[in-house]
Amino acid sequence: MLAPVLIAFLVLGIVIALVIRYTPHSVAETEVTHAAAYPTHTVFKSDTILVNRDRSQDDLYALVTVRISDRLNLPLFLKDFTGTIVTRDGQTITGTGAQKNDLEAIYTSFPPIRKLASPPLLRETLISPGETAEGMILLHFPISAEDWNGRRSATLNVDLYHQGPLEIAIPQNLNVAVADQGKTSQTE
Repeated sequence: MLAPVLIAFLVLGIVIALVIRYTPHSVAETEVTHAAAYPTHTVFKSDTILVNRDRSQDDLYALVTVRISDRLNLPLFLKDFTGTIVTRDGQTITGTGAQKNDLEAIYTSFPPIRKLASPPLLRETLISPGETAEGMILLHFPISAEDWNGRRSATLNVDLYHQGPLEIAIPQNLNVAVADQGKTSQTE
């Protein structure tokens, strides 16, 4: 009676080893292939008596080109893109990924961003098993260039429809000089 039990455990052990060996340990392989940042400083001028002072706003656009390779035997469906920055003082700031329809308006408002951009990776993209998708994701953060350069960390979060989210680190060595800052002015 001992021999059949040992044979059953041996067969079960082989099956478990094969499943572990040939089952992917991650949903997808991800890699940041290129990243750039463009800070802006917008001054809202006021000509009214009620509001005597100008207001200003700092924004930063991070352009992250990412490659996502599907390692499952199931297709991946990209749902949404967000970014998270942890500042020098530990504050967590979340930024949103630009929608396809918003890209042209951003490029028109800040023409230098168009030079940094590449073809976008869009929401609702299907990545078939074993296939790879690559594209740029434009993230908007309400921070200054100094905050970006002094950050503790920055991540790109890719939400998927049927699997857990992917968290991709944005390289720390992507810094922006204040001299590269875009300046605009608008009248209220």
